[in-house]
Amino acid sequence: MYASREDIGYDYGDDSKVGSKPIKPNPNIDGGWAWMIVLSSFLVHILIMGSQMALGILNMEWLEEFNQSRGLTAWVSSLSMGITLIVGPFIGLFISMCGCRKTAIIGGILNALGWILSAYASDVHYLFLTFGVTAGVGSGMVYLPAVVMVGQYFQKRRALAQGLSTTGTGFGAFLMTALLKYLCIEFGWRNAMFIQGAISLNLCVCGALMRPLSPKDAVSEKYVVRSNSEDNQAKALSHSAETTNGVLSEEPEKKEEATNEEVLGSAQHIESGGKSRGGRSMYGLRILKTVSQLTVTVRKGFAIWYSSYFGAASLFTNRVFVAFIIWALFAYSSFVIPFIHLPEIVKQYNLSSQNNLFPLTSIIAIVHIFGKVILGIISDLPCVSTWNVFLMANFTLVTCILTLPLMQTYVSLAVVCALIGFSSGYFSLMPVVTEDLVGTKHLANAYGIIICANGISALFGPPFAGWIYDITQKYDYSFYISGSLYMVGIVFLLIQPCIQKKQPREKSTEEAQV
Repeated sequence: MYASREDIGYDYGDDSKVGSKPIKPNPNIDGGWAWMIVLSSFLVHILIMGSQMALGILNMEWLEEFNQSRGLTAWVSSLSMGITLIVGPFIGLFISMCGCRKTAIIGGILNALGWILSAYASDVHYLFLTFGVTAGVGSGMVYLPAVVMVGQYFQKRRALAQGLSTTGTGFGAFLMTALLKYLCIEFGWRNAMFIQGAISLNLCVCGALMRPLSPKDAVSEKYVVRSNSEDNQAKALSHSAETTNGVLSEEPEKKEEATNEEVLGSAQHIESGGKSRGGRSMYGLRILKTVSQLTVTVRKGFAIWYSSYFGAASLFTNRVFVAFIIWALFAYSSFVIPFIHLPEIVKQYNLSSQNNLFPLTSIIAIVHIFGKVILGIISDLPCVSTWNVFLMANFTLVTCILTLPLMQTYVSLAVVCALIGFSSGYFSLMPVVTEDLVGTKHLANAYGIIICANGISALFGPPFAGWIYDITQKYDYSFYISGSLYMVGIVFLLIQPCIQKKQPREKSTEEAQV
């Protein structure tokens, strides 16, 4: 359900910089261990995205336990969901230095720690730090490497691998909703979070499966073959740093590498001469050498990260892309709100007995899987425009959001939730639409920015809906307002063709003046 980067193909850079050595085809590309990477990514989507989609169960427990406003309590869930996506560009810095495997393992420990510490929460503000921030950052540290590794291990079968891994979100939402509900009933919400924290430790196992294509290439070199190196993981995440306007020039990079080599060389020279001086001096020199190597790694990782993400600033001069960002800011909050507040709405309508048999959020999750596949197949037809399918799905989703408060029975709510799940399958079309707007050259960076916009939207959407309820004592206005804002975003999508026609004229005028 979350728009994820595994839906796009990563550009591994300019082939002109690849070394002249002949490259043997790696048997793990499109086969072998690559399918273990798909399994790992599938499980990550179940444990992270699935559990986040089931947070409405815990939200009800927190409301009863702490007796706080719905707007304040909703911040716990929205912080976890939003931070997972927002920290993506910054997690890229860790991947540049440590690689995907270590980053994912650390993130798995951090995520589990957030769940376990939340079991001892004394108030909502405690949950902000433990569950919202700690578990959210941990989720981002696992989610992003899982996305990157699938893009690295597959070339010919990438679409199939991406589709299989992303279905874990839908399955996870269905399974985790049932699991958390059972655990809360049998053991209480505190023990349920403790158990979920123990289950989340399996993320470390998923991270351990993310082995690099070639362990020998873990050390960064200038002319290393990118498809077989650990450094390729950082460049796949940073989305082809050479294609951005903010890329660093080669000359400073050469100077930096020369300086780093001098530092390491001097450290080694001093170390060889200091063997006769005793253990203390040797110990100090080893520390100096380690610090020097760490400095080299941090500098190079930061250079790749900075040039890739902040070098994409030129994308904001594209009016069409800016309009697309505005749509993303309004659209995603409308999709997240039902997952957090639907259990409370069902309780107010006295439909809990029917919802316990088959939760509405599970209906959204299951139908979403089919919607993602079917909309993708329809958009691939030669006679169908992907843009038109994308717009129709958005119109269907905003219509469901606006009409959901009018439904008072379980059957009518189930029908609307099924339509929400199906129409939200347009997330699989977002990379294609983004490529049409900015081109293949800027696709990776542009899509990363769209994901950040989705994270911001998920961060503020549920608390806003809870705040509206606290004022009006109804969820109806929450859906009406969020649906109206969503419609504003769709309007920006509709005016994009006009902007696209206007931009080439402006560019041609500028070129003529030059």
